[in-house]
Amino acid sequence: MIVSIEKARYFVYDKGLLWEKQLFDYLFCKGNLKKLHQSLLCYKNDDGGWANGIEHDVKCPDSNPISLEFLLTVVRDTGIPIGNLLDGTVDWLERNINEDGSFRSPDTLYQYPHAWWMAKDIDQTIPDSIVGNLKKLGLCTPVLEESAKKWVSQNLTVKKILSNKWLFMAYHAFDYFSSIEESEENKNVKEAMMKNILECAKNATEKQYHTLFQFVKSPEDKLAKYMPNTIINSFLDYLYTSQRDDGGWNDEHELEYWQPYVTIQVLCALKNFGRI
Repeated sequence: MIVSIEKARYFVYDKGLLWEKQLFDYLFCKGNLKKLHQSLLCYKNDDGGWANGIEHDVKCPDSNPISLEFLLTVVRDTGIPIGNLLDGTVDWLERNINEDGSFRSPDTLYQYPHAWWMAKDIDQTIPDSIVGNLKKLGLCTPVLEESAKKWVSQNLTVKKILSNKWLFMAYHAFDYFSSIEESEENKNVKEAMMKNILECAKNATEKQYHTLFQFVKSPEDKLAKYMPNTIINSFLDYLYTSQRDDGGWNDEHELEYWQPYVTIQVLCALKNFGRI
């Protein structure tokens, strides 16, 4: 089956949110970046934080770390220019740092609809991904860098990284350690990060294959050269042949509301590796 951009567009427009439609248009149909930014800014609050359901599992309207974390991973996954999207956001973050370097969620987080997995107070206040991606964008301040370093030194050890068994969750170590320069001090944790992604990929099921390309962005990436070509090519082969008749791709948990964005992720991976 040949991948159909037209079918994918129909699916995203049928099932996606406005920002997902504008993102698809910008990436694959020469769409307008200003319109994309306008749609994303609807999820930004006056305090500089992000909320309002941009992260599909969290509907709280008050600024929260998980919504910002997701926005930053969208930028990471797609490479969209950020323009002024993050104006004031770093200031909001600095006002919401806990003593241990994590970020504070609002007291109202669970007063609004949220995914079942958040019922155990897993609200993702962890700073590694947020700070790592801000650093890649040149927006990380010394305050954020030091607070995240404090948290990471206690919580993101080699042992902790290697204990991860879920490919998706490798983003914590990847987003942080891929943002810092190689040194003798961090050589072991960087190696552990790459080793863990490789081991998780070896054990991944087909419904997890798209997740690998959150980390392996192009054939020239260091991680792409670290991994066997057989793994990368087999994952790409599966993605290339698994577009559904409705134009979309499945997400890992069979949740329809995540599938428009997963469809965009898959198309980005196929495009970055020259498959479309």
